Amino acid sequence: MQRIEIDPGKWSTPAHAELVEEEIFFVLGGSGISWQDGETYEVGEGDCLVHLAAEEAHTLKAGPDGLDVLAFGMRAYPAGTLLARAGLVRMDPATVDVSTDPRRPWEREAAAGEPEVGDVSERPKRIVHVDEADYIEVRASVDRDLGRSAGSERTGLCQVTVEPGKQGAPHHCHSAEEEIFVILEGGGTVYLGEQQEAVRAGHVLGRPPGTGIAHSFRAGDEGLTYLAYGTRDTNDIAYYPRSNKVNLRGIKLIGRIERLDYWDGEPAD
Repeated sequence: MQRIEIDPGKWSTPAHAELVEEEIFFVLGGSGISWQDGETYEVGEGDCLVHLAAEEAHTLKAGPDGLDVLAFGMRAYPAGTLLARAGLVRMDPATVDVSTDPRRPWEREAAAGEPEVGDVSERPKRIVHVDEADYIEVRASVDRDLGRSAGSERTGLCQVTVEPGKQGAPHHCHSAEEEIFVILEGGGTVYLGEQQEAVRAGHVLGRPPGTGIAHSFRAGDEGLTYLAYGTRDTNDIAYYPRSNKVNLRGIKLIGRIERLDYWDGEPAD
């Protein structure tokens, strides 16, 4: 995940399409346009944009009040980025030339000039505002599924709002999925195994897979709102230590496990 703060009237990156990675963007503040394969769309605070791998080339341009966005990506290996306007494919650490232009990559990108910005078009389904996203109410929280609402396939992004003093998702850990949490508003407590720490707006928590350390959030007196980003892996298993339940997520099967001690291959009494 990266936070990109774009000055008024400036562009975030060269127009590009990731060839392997799926990207999800969330607009924290400001306003501007999303440029996608020559079409332009208005974006602003609370918007979520999904770019599937090897689809439209895209970039962002800030409006007069700037643009502040979070960019989430998969870190797929090997990766490739198409710079369509420069005629290059970047495959770190190398660059593959798909044209006969002898200039260096960024010289060619600069020579292509800024993308042409025409009339603003009606927004496609891959851009949704948080208020338009599908949502579910679970116990004392509201979970808005931004990623699926905007068409994501291999990753997800949700906005979760937890009522004051209440717990969000149950205490759990993942075997294969990586998660990133960004606190947007309010504050509370994050529980990591048996430890706990205070969290507030601006804090970021990364939870790599396979640690066996469960996590959960409890909102403080002002409530808690956060973004939850995650990869989607059909081999993932989620474990809930407080209830001793296991979720085999690829086959949508949940059950409670029983712990047994073994000695010389035989169950102990």
